[in-house]
Amino acid sequence: MNLRTHLSFPLLCGLLLIALVAAAVLALNTGLADISVVAGLRDFFNGDATLAANVIGQIRLPRLILALVIGATLGMSGAAMQGLLRNPLADPGVLGVSSGAAFGAICTLYFGVAASAWYWLPGAAIVGALFTLFMVYVLAGLHGSMLALILAGTAMSSIMVALIAVTLNFAPSLYAMQEIVFWLLGSLANRHFDHVSIALPLAAIGWVMMLSRSRFLDALSLGEDSARSLGFNNHRERGILLLGISIAVGACVAVSGAIGFIGLVIPHLLRPFVGYRPGRLMLASALGGALLLVLADILVRQFDSARELKIGVVTSLIGAPFFLFLILKTRSRWA
Repeated sequence: MNLRTHLSFPLLCGLLLIALVAAAVLALNTGLADISVVAGLRDFFNGDATLAANVIGQIRLPRLILALVIGATLGMSGAAMQGLLRNPLADPGVLGVSSGAAFGAICTLYFGVAASAWYWLPGAAIVGALFTLFMVYVLAGLHGSMLALILAGTAMSSIMVALIAVTLNFAPSLYAMQEIVFWLLGSLANRHFDHVSIALPLAAIGWVMMLSRSRFLDALSLGEDSARSLGFNNHRERGILLLGISIAVGACVAVSGAIGFIGLVIPHLLRPFVGYRPGRLMLASALGGALLLVLADILVRQFDSARELKIGVVTSLIGAPFFLFLILKTRSRWA
């Protein structure tokens, strides 16, 4: 009996949700301080300034929420991008949005503006993401083909990566260079509810825009002509989908730095369990992406806090071998 053909979509989502809740409880209990989570949450919501309230409410809880939001966004965006391009090797970085957000944030680190107020870095990252999407449409044309958009996104991504390299090359000090490099590696350490207030609303807007295009992605799996014959305006639907991806991914990169491969790995693993339907895959990938990032964050907290392994490094160590496996699998299929 093939589990993939007998595991229903509601059951899959239920299992992922149960695993996610268990991982969230484990994340709240993970840390150097041996503190009661229940007592900490009670004191935090009652407004009591106790040690437990500070550790749980001001350190672990914002970190957990960001892991859930960012993981869900990357997983959903990867599924949406793969459905839009009908390519299992696509990820949210195809349009260069992640690179644009990274460059915007790095500019604030380079010029020292980020130190003046916490909102400068995420704000600049979001502006960088939206600017990159705007330039992609300028280069490809408002009604350009998907191939034109991919080429324009690749070009903008290369430009942004080159600008990031220039910024590193001319960093005003070793401290500034170290700060830029550490931010590029991706991390959820030292985040607070101000970062949650930026990432969560914008990510939620992106989620709504992506999930509202579920039927379009299902129709698109039959081909652009089939989707058009079913009454969809392909250019409008595609534009809404890409804008939602850009807003959500830009907001997440703005607060966490670059975290890769989640949008590639999770949709590919879950696709057989949802009957290869892109609309359903987005929701399942959101739960799977959140689960993977929460588990990765638990892993990095096992190391010495002074030398904490960056979470972007962990996801890359997981994703890079998997990406190579996909390439070898695709090559053997073509052979």
